[in-house]
Amino acid sequence: MRKQTAVIIGATGLIGSRLVDKLLADDGFNTVRILVRRPYALEHPKLEVEVVDFTNQTDFIKKLGAGDCVFSSIGTTKKKMKGNDAAYRKIDFDIAVNAAKFAKEAGFSQYLLVSSLGANANGRGFYLRLKGEIESAIANIGFASFHIFRPSFLLGTRNEVRLGETIFKNIFTFISRFLTGSLEKYRAIDAEIVAQAMINTAKESKLGNHIYYYNEMKDACGSL
Repeated sequence: MRKQTAVIIGATGLIGSRLVDKLLADDGFNTVRILVRRPYALEHPKLEVEVVDFTNQTDFIKKLGAGDCVFSSIGTTKKKMKGNDAAYRKIDFDIAVNAAKFAKEAGFSQYLLVSSLGANANGRGFYLRLKGEIESAIANIGFASFHIFRPSFLLGTRNEVRLGETIFKNIFTFISRFLTGSLEKYRAIDAEIVAQAMINTAKESKLGNHIYYYNEMKDACGSL
């Protein structure tokens, strides 16, 4: 199997940090390039760290470079953006969609996107509508393979402490065991599983557009 070059957008987040570790350990990838806004304290023979000004198209394109697949787990919070929806959109939408445009032009064949359960470009709520708009915009770019991962509540240790989220995580983890049948897609899922599912999917190089919910991600992950 030909080894791939992977690019990660959102490498410092809950899923992105898992992607970095797993891709570096995976023999199916010979280069792992991460695009970050500030220096990244990790060294590895396969790792290329590119500090990027995402608002500068020339810099973005240059640092993205050439490769096979893009993993996008970029995302922020309204708290960080101080409730500014326009600033929020510049992070979540602009970076993810521009990365897709530039990657397609550079010859990348696969784009793997972390979205959200309930994403709907025609929805009423800002967050889920934005996620749906991102999915639609990238789908229209025309990758040979476009994979959308729609987790519900994410489990895993973050670099930042979110007290409210910690409390909700415990509650949601308990509730999840009772979500069966058509409700299974609402179950909380570990970021490790999502990351591994994305990597396994990229290695399959399955053509077309595909959406993954809880069960599909668990299946794609296999055994950790």
